[in-house]
Amino acid sequence: MGPGVVVTGLTLGALAVVSLLAFQANGAENRAGGPRPVASVTPTGQTATATPSASATPTAPALPANSGSGLRVVYSLGTHHVWLVDPKKDPQVQANFAVTPGTLEPTPGNYPVYNRRAQGTGTDSKQIEHVVLFAQLNGTVFGFSAALDGSTTPPDPKTKTGAIRGSRQDGQLLWDFAPNGTKVVVVP
Repeated sequence: MGPGVVVTGLTLGALAVVSLLAFQANGAENRAGGPRPVASVTPTGQTATATPSASATPTAPALPANSGSGLRVVYSLGTHHVWLVDPKKDPQVQANFAVTPGTLEPTPGNYPVYNRRAQGTGTDSKQIEHVVLFAQLNGTVFGFSAALDGSTTPPDPKTKTGAIRGSRQDGQLLWDFAPNGTKVVVVP
């Protein structure tokens, strides 16, 4: 094999790598998670393009001041929002997300995660995953979960349930963050 064959092979290999990278980069801007341009028609009939501002995106509520200390899951009854807090990390709030409450709510206070189940059936007969239980009150079990179908619709008001539902992604975050014994702080 002569030097010309080796050089040709290396050149073709380099071209293949460059082509692959160019292909992957093509359209990356359209796949990015940032604001996308919005097209609208002006009164003169021309198309105008604008990018929504960051202020148009709703912001998460701040971690409540009375949410305790240490490693904890914070659940706000007033905003139906959850924060995963680890004071040893920067930022301390590792994640936060909105949830859909059950028909019954736990009383404010501190609770330990006492049981976890990878999957099960919810009180609404939906298949659920990432079940993290933290309280029981008058026969009602309170815990976080995610429906396998991804739904977060409010439960039937006639059903007594303490299920607090989040998205599947948020359920995974909470599951990974809160093993048995993790403190759950419920605030008004």
